[in-house]
Order: sequence, then structure tokens, then C-alpha cells
Amino acid sequence: MFTRTESFREFIRFYPIVSIIIAIHLVLYLFTVLPIFPNYWFIETFSGVNLYIKEGEYWRLITPTFMHSGLAHLVFNSFSLLLFGPALERMLGSGKFLVVYLVSGIIANIATLELEPITYTHVGSSGAIFGLFGFYLAIIMFRKSWLSKQNSQIIIVLCAVSLIMTFLQPNINITAHLFGLMAGFAIGAIPYFNKRDFSDSMKSVVNWAESNRKKLSYQSPLKVIIWGAIIIIAILGFLIQR
Repeated sequence: MFTRTESFREFIRFYPIVSIIIAIHLVLYLFTVLPIFPNYWFIETFSGVNLYIKEGEYWRLITPTFMHSGLAHLVFNSFSLLLFGPALERMLGSGKFLVVYLVSGIIANIATLELEPITYTHVGSSGAIFGLFGFYLAIIMFRKSWLSKQNSQIIIVLCAVSLIMTFLQPNINITAHLFGLMAGFAIGAIPYFNKRDFSDSMKSVVNWAESNRKKLSYQSPLKVIIWGAIIIIAILGFLIQR
């Protein structure tokens, strides 16, 4: 579920929203490091600064979700999205997945605005990614048939470790993590999807799995090892980033 076997083209076709978000991460990061805008104009204009939001720059409630403070921050957050986003986008459909992601990120940023000091500045997609974790927890609690027991255990352990590390690591936006998680959980807990929508979604997943059964059954051990290493690195990296 959390390992990818698709080619690059298949990945973009199956998971367009995840692909677009990761592309935006990369483009915006390049804008912050290339000598196109003097004096770090781009990150200064689109990062989350509570003072400026209070003064009416409300786009900063959205744009920080796509900005990152360094290459490691960008890579680890993007890997986390790449690993845990596709399965949820496949389950929900691209439109609903985008709603969960954006609403979780915006709520995390609003909470940061209201609860952190007026001079507080932040960037990063962690709040939105925690929203995905929260939605997974809602699935585990209210829609157990959506996930296997093994995948549910992976999500629970990851969320528990992520929350613990949130309070132990320095320079972490604790408010964004907590409220992003709660926002995703709340969205997932709402009876948002009717049975017919869910049935249609599950049929599409089953049909896709059946059509790719042979391909999935003959993955080389090396490819499995590489993806396993990527998952471990991404999880550890995500936990130590802001």
C-alpha cells in the first residue's frame, strides 16, 4: 500500500494531485534558491508570518504549506507525501483528497496564527501531511474495512512516534502538527462519503489491482529493498524536520 510500483508516467496518471503538489514544492524551492528574486524576496513574501497575516496578507494562510526552508526540509516532506498520499488519493479520488490536504493545512496555519506569537514565522507542509495521518486514523476508527490490519498498525505506530517527536525536537511548529492532525481526523470522521461513492471507489481500486496483478507479483527483490529503505529514510527525516 505504501510502496510504489508504478512507472513515472503511471504515477502521474494515477495520482495527479500528489504529483502536482510535489512539483509545486520543487518549483517554489528553486525560486527561493536561484538568483531570480533578490534578498530572498520569494520566501519572505509567501512564508507564514503572523504579523503580516494580521495586517491582511491572508494568502499566507495557504502559501506556507507549499514552501520549505531548505533542501532537506523539501525532500523529506515531499517523500512523506509521496509515500502516504497516493493510497489516500486513490481511495478518495483526486478532488476529495485535495480538500483534505488543503483544509488540514489551512486549519494548521490558522491555529498557528491564533496561538503562536505575533512575530512567529513558519513554512512547510507538515500540517497538511499530519492532516493525512489524521484522516487515516479516522478511517481506522470508523471505516475499518478500508485498510488492512497491517496497514492500520503502520499508521498508528507512525502517528504515535510522530506525535512524540513533535514535542521532543526543537524548531517544530507543534501547533500546526496537532491541529493538522485533528483537522484531518475531523474531516474523516464526518459521514462525508456515502456508500455508493465508497463502493465505486473500491471497485476502481480492485480493478486497477487486478489489471496490475502480474506486474505487482514479480517485483525484483532489489526494488523492494530500495523502496523499503526510502520509506525508513523518509519517515525518520520527516520526524526531525519542522
